[in-house]
Amino acid sequence: MTLNHDEPAVADYVIRVMNHWLDRGADGWRLDAAYAVPRQFWRRVLPAVRARHPDAHIFGEMIHGDYAGFVGETGVDAVTQYELWKAIWSALNDRNLHELAWALGHHNAMIDRFVPQTFVGNHDVTRIASQLLDERHIAHALVILMTCGGTPSIYAGDEQAFRGIKERRAGGDDAIRPAFPAAPAELAPFGWPVYRLHQELIGLRRKHPWLFRAKSRVIWLHNTDLVVEAFDEGNRLSVALNLADAAVVRTIDTTVDRLAGSVAVRRASTRTELTLPPHGSAILG
Repeated sequence: MTLNHDEPAVADYVIRVMNHWLDRGADGWRLDAAYAVPRQFWRRVLPAVRARHPDAHIFGEMIHGDYAGFVGETGVDAVTQYELWKAIWSALNDRNLHELAWALGHHNAMIDRFVPQTFVGNHDVTRIASQLLDERHIAHALVILMTCGGTPSIYAGDEQAFRGIKERRAGGDDAIRPAFPAAPAELAPFGWPVYRLHQELIGLRRKHPWLFRAKSRVIWLHNTDLVVEAFDEGNRLSVALNLADAAVVRTIDTTVDRLAGSVAVRRASTRTELTLPPHGSAILG
């Protein structure tokens, strides 16, 4: 069955449903497959919802295309940033951080117009712990997610390094949408280090709320190592990644201290020498 989105009764029904849950305390809406609905439909629906719930955060699922154009034409606050999601795991798997640097530059342009919803996993894609060829790079994916501009989200179970591969068949989502155990004590023990990593990086982001609109500036770029500066107005953090099997030493033209991750720091005057261990990642500020 396909709804007639030109029919006023359809728009009225969707408005009632959205308001129903917002009235009961929901903070916002994720509009599933928003890209498959005529844009003018959302342009009719959303003003009526916002008139009653002006603070609701409403974002739409969009896989590819003109993200900023979709935001402008529909009135949603944001869309799902699949472009960055793909660049993160693909660059880490291919040991090609040029791909990630390009995506972060494109992401900067979006931040000028809206703040995307960012992620490294959701209910429609292979779990990040399964997507990455080297599980040591789970930390790298999280460091990127928690230091670039956007509204980051964590898919339930990824904080415990759940595995699961999406398959294109009937029931192909079952592995990525498993039942949870009845109590935390029943979770597999191997997931707790990743859980604590999530706690650390989420805590760091909360201490730096300006990261919501941060842009990224590449300081050093090589296939297997990258130093990026996250910045917004007078705020700065440095992010360093190493995908190589050997340590790397890089120098940046500012003095910083380690905030998270694995790195040795040697400060000298106005510069800092960073030594990243093999497959290391760090946030500095």
